Amino acid sequence: MAKTRGAKGLSTKSRVVAAHDLVGVPEGTSGRIELVNGLTWTRYWVQFDNGVWLGSVDAEAVVAEDDWDDHLERRAAAAAQAAEEAARPTPAAAPAAATADAPPADPGASKIPAALLARSQAAKAKKAAAAE
Repeated sequence: MAKTRGAKGLSTKSRVVAAHDLVGVPEGTSGRIELVNGLTWTRYWVQFDNGVWLGSVDAEAVVAEDDWDDHLERRAAAAAQAAEEAARPTPAAAPAAATADAPPADPGASKIPAALLARSQAAKAKKAAAAE
């Protein structure tokens, strides 16, 4: 019988590590995949080294043992990048140019974009002029 491979290329008997805390399994605990199932959502039955069996373990919840160090480095780099982006000041939004026909720019007054309100007001004025 051919080995079934999941989305990450993990197959039965593959050694994996828990990528984050799972029920009864702390992060970093090694285990072995016993069953791969799912067509569109790949999930695994894993027997962890601490004696816990878990079914329906998502592919994102485990990492191949060989890739564990790379996974930690990628996660640290992503956290550093997120912290850097959070520390970066955001540019202030430039005020929109107000026209004489445009309604006042009060963000709490309406959830309709100001451009659409201005277009509607111009159409009403045009219709009123044609009616006279």
